[in-house]
Amino acid sequence: MALTTIDPTCAVVVIDLQKGIVSARPDTRVTDAVERSAHLADAFRRHGLPVVLVNVTGRAPGRTDAVRSRDTGRFGGGAERPSDWAELVDELGVRPGDHLITKRRRSAFHDTGLDTLLRDLGVTQVVLTGISTSSGVESTARSAADHGYHVVLATDAMVDPDAEAHRHSVERVFPKLGETATAAEVVTMLEATR
Repeated sequence: MALTTIDPTCAVVVIDLQKGIVSARPDTRVTDAVERSAHLADAFRRHGLPVVLVNVTGRAPGRTDAVRSRDTGRFGGGAERPSDWAELVDELGVRPGDHLITKRRRSAFHDTGLDTLLRDLGVTQVVLTGISTSSGVESTARSAADHGYHVVLATDAMVDPDAEAHRHSVERVFPKLGETATAAEVVTMLEATR
């Protein structure tokens, strides 16, 4: 689905681009996602639109089949995380007017006050970016759609450590939740509607 418009009050929501996660995946796909997310955040700031930067500090306590050993040190599974693990990456250029949300589950809407914040700001549409496409981004997109927001997924401003999971989310899931676009297409539409 092509991007049709940017609502008068649209927010960009950047998921989990934090030092502990980004530094664990040092490749060009991650660098590109960070750069494009930062570009989107700057464009939204220029137009006085909300920028929501989300980090994660925990996970649901339920048992899963996923291998936990790779998470040692990241979610309390062993060694201590570095003190700056949950800090947003410098490239995002956090500004005083940005809205910071800390989540402890996959979705940025779960027990964080994000929905209340967006409604208080009059937001009707969200543009999502971040890491990981099939986890935090997809869960947040599902929640945003469930909450009745128009959802835009900037697919080249997100990344997943599993390329097949990324492809599945982008090609199979996201078209059912909203509109997909590149970061450049979002910025072009933003400029055209302002």
